[in-house]
Amino acid sequence: MKKNVFVMLLVSLAWLSTAHAASNAAPMPGILANARFVYVTAYDGDQFDPRLLPEDRAAIGRVEDAIQKWGKLSVVYRQQDADIVLAVESRPSEDVLAVYAAHSGPSQNYLWRVMGRGGLQKSEMPLFSQFEKAWDKIAH
Repeated sequence: MKKNVFVMLLVSLAWLSTAHAASNAAPMPGILANARFVYVTAYDGDQFDPRLLPEDRAAIGRVEDAIQKWGKLSVVYRQQDADIVLAVESRPSEDVLAVYAAHSGPSQNYLWRVMGRGGLQKSEMPLFSQFEKAWDKIAH
């Protein structure tokens, strides 16, 4: 019984830390409001890099699907065709979703970023939800 209570406490704390991290996202720079095309990649390589961790490959696919369902940006499959780059990283300790200018990519400073445990997982993606909310605030 004590073990179950402990597990529930850990799950609750993990959810709260993700929600807290996601709700404290910085405002997105207004310059991004003109972007229409997005390239999604991972910090360790693109979706088709055979060395990419399966967790990052899955996160790329989930973010691309979410963008297509959202309908406010168009996914492109070459960075040179994009206005912005979304870089993802999915780890057991923490997930990351960051926005970069397409001409610089993840090798430069990010323009906007959110992080949180379980933020890009299958059932829900609170980090992408924060991206949507931040985007909606700058896109008039």
